[in-house]
Amino acid sequence: MTTLFTQRALFSFLGLLPLTSASAEGFINDSKLKLQLRNVYFNENFRDEHGLSARSARTAKSERTEWAQGFLLDYQSGFTPGTIGFGVDALGLLGVKLDSGRGRSGTGLLPVHDDGRAADEFASLGMSAKAQLAKTTVKYGTLLPKTPVLIYNDARLLPQTYQGTQISSVDIENLTLTGGYLDRFKLRDSSDSMPIVPDGYGGDKSGDFSYAGAEYKLGKSIRLSYFYGELENFYRQNFAGIQHDLPLGGGVLTSDLRYFNSVDTGSAYGGKIDNNMLSGQLSYAISGHTFGGGYQTLDGDASLPYISGATVYSFSNAGIGKFIEEDEKTWMLNYGYNFVALGVPALTFSTRYLSGNDGKSTTTVKEWERDAELAYVVQQGTFKGLGVRLRNYVYRSEYSRGRDSNRIYFTYDIALW
Repeated sequence: MTTLFTQRALFSFLGLLPLTSASAEGFINDSKLKLQLRNVYFNENFRDEHGLSARSARTAKSERTEWAQGFLLDYQSGFTPGTIGFGVDALGLLGVKLDSGRGRSGTGLLPVHDDGRAADEFASLGMSAKAQLAKTTVKYGTLLPKTPVLIYNDARLLPQTYQGTQISSVDIENLTLTGGYLDRFKLRDSSDSMPIVPDGYGGDKSGDFSYAGAEYKLGKSIRLSYFYGELENFYRQNFAGIQHDLPLGGGVLTSDLRYFNSVDTGSAYGGKIDNNMLSGQLSYAISGHTFGGGYQTLDGDASLPYISGATVYSFSNAGIGKFIEEDEKTWMLNYGYNFVALGVPALTFSTRYLSGNDGKSTTTVKEWERDAELAYVVQQGTFKGLGVRLRNYVYRSEYSRGRDSNRIYFTYDIALW
């Protein structure tokens, strides 16, 4: 079966054959179809009952352990010819349980039923229409936003997805403009589409999320960014960042400074929010080694707001903790090594340590975390392209349960065309 025949069969199934018949050039010839296989083992052992009431502690789980297989089928069409080109993207997701139990569920790999048991499988299909004029692209449908004010979460079996419209433009050299409007999302362990809410919110209200921003490269060594995001009737947020690379002593010294200003807006369904978070990190890379250190301070009312389940664009977004509580101050150290310097390409090691507290003796906002990761991608042979990641996290806190976590990820990408 030829690739072209396979492509036309898929388009016919999706109801897109009339469009491709009108002009296969670009739309079909520039299309891509990739299947990614993900196999994830997740183990987490709780070491205390901090943050739990006496009643909750009596029935709390002592561990969470699950094993699951994920399939991500990602199709991206090209664009039809003409001043304005049109195309279609599709994302099929399937998660299958390999091992779990009612007393071990809740890792974030799989949905959990009301009886506490994990689902045997879950799946979803997302599609988006797109149009392109010059170097400006508009997409409507299923989106994976990645901006400082909203980053989709892809740290488990399947990615978190959003529904809405996004426009991006690179028409101006060195400048990237991005804007969007989202009204629904799916969590990483769910196939249910739901209204957008902030993380930690337990009420029955929701809001649409809008965002816009710009990223600019100033020469070869400086990168500037500004973004604005607003969750209707919950909060609005401004972000500004600057990164700089400085060649130094045979290596490169990178400085990264990030600032968030967040306030409540409209009906303020999530309560009062008025805070500023400033964080900075220095890292020095030389001969395969990367040494880094940073400091982060959050001042004002409430913790840093963000969308439920999303990834936070901060240096403190660790494997377990986020270190963004009200008035929290956090310092960080990290180290990484790329073994290509020893003749072993695609083998990397990284570790980091974070410690945070709010500096108040009358509260319990004190936490620390130690993370380590060893990763490798097979470079040749039958299993070329197979990726393996081993992760170990140790987390302790005065206001949340301490835990030790071990996670193993196997990934394999298959380019179908």
